[in-house]
Amino acid sequence: MHFRLVDQVLECSAQSAVTLKNVSLAEEYLQDHFPGFHVLPGVFMLEALVQSSRLVLAQRTAGAPCRMVLGEVRALKYGSFVRPGDALRCEVTLDRAHEDGRVSFKAIGTVLRGASASAAAPDTAVSGRFTMRPVRTAPPAGVR
Repeated sequence: MHFRLVDQVLECSAQSAVTLKNVSLAEEYLQDHFPGFHVLPGVFMLEALVQSSRLVLAQRTAGAPCRMVLGEVRALKYGSFVRPGDALRCEVTLDRAHEDGRVSFKAIGTVLRGASASAAAPDTAVSGRFTMRPVRTAPPAGVR
């Protein structure tokens, strides 16, 4: 299944990206997360960071895309809730490209609160480090 959580790309280079994920009550998954207190699930915050990192990877491989998946997550911390009407501002920065094809990122997601987003300092919703790795291909049937 393919779905895009990132609604807007604010900046993108071969080293970093800044994106926005607008949260709306119309999003189906919010109806059950949580009834009466709708918030963006933490795994979707992580997925928005991963999708932002794929934009950086696309810049680095111009014309020869390599399919990358989430390989490892380290030191992931959650802070403020992201509610309908808010936006999650994702900033990912390439930390290290490994010889085996893995790429490590530092990331932070901050909450922009509705109409008051410009008045208040943003709260951190998620931060941490993660590694993207090339998709592993399965060996042919019968080969071990």
